[in-house]
Amino acid sequence: MHGRQVKLFLVDGTAGGLITAEIGNWTGHILRGKREKLGEIRRREEAQRTGVYILLGEDPSMLAGQLAYIGQSDNVATRLANHDAKKDWWNEVLIITSKDLNLTSAHVRFIEFRLIAIAKSIARTPLENGNTPTGGAELPEGDRSDMEYFIEQVRVLLPVLGVNLLRGQARPVKADFDERAHSAISEPVVPQALGPERSPVFRLSLRKRNVDARAQMIDGEFTMLEGSAVAEAMAPLTASAANATRRQHLQRAEVRQELFDDGSIEPDETGIARLTRDVVFRSASAAAAVAVGRASANGRIEWCTEDGQTYASWEDAGAQH
Repeated sequence: MHGRQVKLFLVDGTAGGLITAEIGNWTGHILRGKREKLGEIRRREEAQRTGVYILLGEDPSMLAGQLAYIGQSDNVATRLANHDAKKDWWNEVLIITSKDLNLTSAHVRFIEFRLIAIAKSIARTPLENGNTPTGGAELPEGDRSDMEYFIEQVRVLLPVLGVNLLRGQARPVKADFDERAHSAISEPVVPQALGPERSPVFRLSLRKRNVDARAQMIDGEFTMLEGSAVAEAMAPLTASAANATRRQHLQRAEVRQELFDDGSIEPDETGIARLTRDVVFRSASAAAAVAVGRASANGRIEWCTEDGQTYASWEDAGAQH
């Protein structure tokens, strides 16, 4: 894993104003701004270019928290004016363009197609996109490789700007697309070194509760992996449980219920509750508590690699190097 120099510029001199983001020796450019600044955004040079844009806002149904929309245009400013008139829910926009003006309509259609596929695969933020784009005309192999590299840099910059839409481990997905033109969806032409940094796989097993979960640190986030078996229900509290424990038990139960409600946990053909996608947690202990269905758990020692190394010892070893 190699380092990158990220350049952020506060256009208005404040963190709440327009922000541009670049990576050294990369031709791409990202502009982030609030909807209230849309007039200023549309007048900027990069908004007049061919590019991809991401709208961010709150889910009008109040069921999913943040909502996103990914689109592309030969003139992003014109398309944003249309969205301003027809979409009420969004309050921020990111415009992704190229400083050297080399992005063509074919390129941005491919980028849009790939970003939507990745976002759906990671499933951190629901998309408002109604239809899955086809990706446009076939790109030459060299262009596809260049666009995959471009996309990887976008995935690096978005979390720096506080946007986790594309952060995490994408999994192969079945989607409606032109396989002849875009077979790269399942096997991207991207050097492995550009992928998110991963730890060893940690496992947590508790047979009496049908728990057999696996997790990794992926791009700095503790992530319980798709397919992990978790407890079907919360373990009951004892009558003597302290009030703090009861509050924590309720919080864990609410997190688990949200995961069941949105389909992130579903019973398999044998009735065992399993994750249907990767799920990010604040800590190893939070993930362990949700997996075993308890108010609390010491994830630092309960998560272990196949050779018996605890998460705590792995983390400590990294701190010493």
